Amino acid sequence: TTLGDPIEAQALLATYGQGREGGDPLWLGSIKSNIGHTQAAAGVAGVIKMVMALREQQLPKSLHADMPSSHVDWESGAVELLAETRAWPRRVKRVRRAGVSSFGISGTNAHVIIEEAPAAESAVAEEKPSSVLPVVPWVLSGRSAGALEAQAERLVAFVEEKPECSPVDVGVALATGRAVLEHRA
Repeated sequence: TTLGDPIEAQALLATYGQGREGGDPLWLGSIKSNIGHTQAAAGVAGVIKMVMALREQQLPKSLHADMPSSHVDWESGAVELLAETRAWPRRVKRVRRAGVSSFGISGTNAHVIIEEAPAAESAVAEEKPSSVLPVVPWVLSGRSAGALEAQAERLVAFVEEKPECSPVDVGVALATGRAVLEHRA
């Protein structure tokens, strides 16, 4: 907004825009430019946007914000508008953080700092059963008896074509990745 945005930008310039390490500016974006003014949901929408930015390792550009407001003294600190999408990779010695401000309805004022989660440790390979399972259920379903029979025929053809398939993997895929319909086998 004409009134609120300059106030918010000046506050950011005065706090986070001063004495920045390594010459990196504070990148300023807005959820409003992406989805409009979300009223009471502005804060949570901003949090979602920043969590996704951390996950995707990208700062999304602010749409329709090519020209910085002349009502803000941009030279008073190291704050720049996100006019283009920027890479935001993980760093070894510096944790990525983002601030989300919500200055909204009836004078509400909230600010939260979001910090990236520690890097996940590499997954340990799952242990395979030491013995072969004697029976592995393969569950099928269909909307009719004919559809169920056709599903079974497709499964047989698939397994014959790919004999290297693990019976356990096929069983898990069938049990968890398929709809449970009226006719079952």
